[in-house]
Amino acid sequence: MNKELSDLKAVGPRIRMRMPLLTPLEARVVETIFALRSFNDETSLKEIATESGVSEAMVVKITKKLGFGGYREFRAALAQYNQLPTAEMHQELSVEDTSQEIIQKVFRTSIQALEETLAIMDVEAFDRAADLIHGARQRDFYGVGGSAQIARDVSHKFLRVGVRTTVYDDSHMMLMSAALLGDGDVAVGFSHSGNTVAVIEALQLARRNGARTLAITNYNQSPLAQQADVVLCSTAQGSPLMGENAAARIAQLNILDALFVAVAQRNYGAAEKNLEKTMAAVASKRKDKFV
Repeated sequence: MNKELSDLKAVGPRIRMRMPLLTPLEARVVETIFALRSFNDETSLKEIATESGVSEAMVVKITKKLGFGGYREFRAALAQYNQLPTAEMHQELSVEDTSQEIIQKVFRTSIQALEETLAIMDVEAFDRAADLIHGARQRDFYGVGGSAQIARDVSHKFLRVGVRTTVYDDSHMMLMSAALLGDGDVAVGFSHSGNTVAVIEALQLARRNGARTLAITNYNQSPLAQQADVVLCSTAQGSPLMGENAAARIAQLNILDALFVAVAQRNYGAAEKNLEKTMAAVASKRKDKFV
């Protein structure tokens, strides 16, 4: 088995992260397999081929594209993954759910995303990302929609400790920013899918101009990831109602919280002094005591 897939908790996430490498038909086959509640270490190749409406040879080809030696290795790994408590956390939402069931399902999906993101975390990439941000002259963040909100959240945290960043959520502004970056600067692209054209183009231009690039995404084989020197991946299992973004957002916020701490730690004395200054600056805007 591929070394990356040796951790059972990472099996599901690693398969999902490779989905962009598959054709639409191949992706539907994988989705069919994931949807089979009865899938176990005795599920035959013929059964999967029949259920998916494809040939047995295609199923084997897909498992190899996902990083396995063949169908048997894929079946053994996925069957064991499906038995893990974290894999069982994810349950589909339905219109018949009570409020209590909705709360339970949403929370468990987020917990699963956190557990599995932790399982696939590349510590070396994380350290490189912290070094890039800490040592950069200029730090520009690019994101659209919900990803821009994630960028703003971590930008706010960095400002508190004196690490200045700029967030751009307009495609023209992103390109203008990227055009001015160069050696010693870092551009960070935020995109759950890794397919957001505006963010990809900005990261590509920044890289071409000599800046280092970092991608925060759910897919390490995505077009955005291909434009990045360093990639930090979240993972989340989607659902028809919520999609993947909701749970992935929680995981990405946790990755960035950890990144913020790691960057601050690289010059803790300065971070501590700047935190005192920024907290004092806004102290008059707080009403902590009732008069």
